[in-house]
Amino acid sequence: MKVLAGDLGGTHGRLWLAEVVNGLPRCLREAVYPSADYPDPADFIEHFLAGETVTAACLAVAGPVEVHTDGQTARITNLPWRLDSRELAHRLGLPRLRLINDFAAVGHGIDALQPKDLVNLQPGRPRARAPRALIGAGTGLGVAILVWNGTDYQVLPTEGGHVDFAPTDALQAELWAWLHPRHGHVSAERVLSGPGLVNIYRFLAQRAPQRADPALTVMLDHDDAPARISEHALWHGDALAREAVELFIRIYGAQAGNLALTTLAHGGVFLAGGIAPKLLDLLSGGGFIAAFRAKGRMAPLMEEFPVQVIINTRVGLLGAARVAAQEVSAP
Repeated sequence: MKVLAGDLGGTHGRLWLAEVVNGLPRCLREAVYPSADYPDPADFIEHFLAGETVTAACLAVAGPVEVHTDGQTARITNLPWRLDSRELAHRLGLPRLRLINDFAAVGHGIDALQPKDLVNLQPGRPRARAPRALIGAGTGLGVAILVWNGTDYQVLPTEGGHVDFAPTDALQAELWAWLHPRHGHVSAERVLSGPGLVNIYRFLAQRAPQRADPALTVMLDHDDAPARISEHALWHGDALAREAVELFIRIYGAQAGNLALTTLAHGGVFLAGGIAPKLLDLLSGGGFIAAFRAKGRMAPLMEEFPVQVIINTRVGLLGAARVAAQEVSAP
């Protein structure tokens, strides 16, 4: 069947026209629109469809989705868009349209991935139909749980990015003490996200100002500061930036391990989001998995959980296309 899939964020709206066969989407056509140029996403969706007939649609949105008895509504973070699935379906002439959170869409996309879309950090001992855990550091920290419902994996969205940051050593405890007066509640997202990496670098630079690169310091208030820190760590030989990224990776590993223990994720732990693929070499270097496994008496159990990084940047669109196809058979 032919479906419309969308990934609507604060910067870009990405659309797919896709063919879905046996739950596996194949992109027929793709377009990207600058979100800020449109007062309403229906404007560029209409342009994209241009009279094309689709069976159903699913739009993954960067923001909370409210589910009602007769549809869904959502607001896009950092944009004045308010979306209503019923109104959009009517305007676009679509028989079925569903809104889901963009991170939930990633969860729905996992089973549409190919082996080349995943990088193993730990093979573990995967079990069929066992729970899966999904965690992704990007602009924020996304967390979702996937459970088998008898026919497929059901994605359970969470607000797990806002759980308490739990330091595991003296340096991390010092980081927590530095963040606490600034934020009150120090969530995992305060350190595991793009802004979180900036927080870590600022903390380390304040501890040792003589080690901070002045050129990097002036970039810290820019939107691309996380990318600049990563570049300095990976390519410019900046020791302090490298220390910040390695600390970030250890905290990431520990938090992913907490999630794996909480869910008993024998079906796999999946790292999504924009940061992990860019730090793949360092993630594979051992620090992440060492922190993941460091659970005392539970260390042998931690070795059983498969851990993989999703490197396919279209996984959310794959998930949205699968959900659109599922809408056809939904009551």
